[in-house]
Amino acid sequence: MKLVATFVLAAALSAAAATSTAATTTLRPGVAKLTQQQAHELVTSGEWHPGCPVARRNLRVLTVRYYGFDHHTHLGQIVVNEAVTASLAKVFSKLYRMHFPIREMSFDSMYGPHPDKTGDVTASFECRNAVPSPCNGSAKGTHWSMHAYGEAVDLNPRENPYVGCGMTRDKTALSYLKRSYVRPGMAILPTYRRTFAKVGWGWGGLWAGSTKDYMHFSINGH
Repeated sequence: MKLVATFVLAAALSAAAATSTAATTTLRPGVAKLTQQQAHELVTSGEWHPGCPVARRNLRVLTVRYYGFDHHTHLGQIVVNEAVTASLAKVFSKLYRMHFPIREMSFDSMYGPHPDKTGDVTASFECRNAVPSPCNGSAKGTHWSMHAYGEAVDLNPRENPYVGCGMTRDKTALSYLKRSYVRPGMAILPTYRRTFAKVGWGWGGLWAGSTKDYMHFSINGH
């Protein structure tokens, strides 16, 4: 999954790829309905279908400022459930003011080619009792991931990898399995996690047991 804090489909915030300078100049912070082209891309990319738990009409494109690893301000987009746009706008505003770096956040790149057919290079979805990614399959008797509801965000998956079944397929994330060595972009410091906690969202890094999803924040912590 090309992640970061990018946007998602039926709501996942799995991150996307870098936003170009040309693209960001036409963006403005705020909330908007999906354009006809964006709605079409959700379907053609395989990231949304009529069986998803959230209708496309209930999804919104949230455009926010974020602080990049290049130490510059960028504008990025994520697709989330309309019900959580206000909360997430507050979260990303605080992260921006704290200069918490986000690697990538782009609508277009989220729906481009993925290195893995599921778009998940971290094994984070494969090992969950849920659909394989935001909303690109049927539930098949299991529960939907919170990403499928547009009520979850994966933040900097390289710096905050999934630890559990299969560990991580992303070799660039291996050094980040050592959580005591704190580096930029890691969601390990309480000050960063509290930005989500203050709007009632939980963190996958606090899951009980050996499985941890350090990138994962969601409305119910699951």
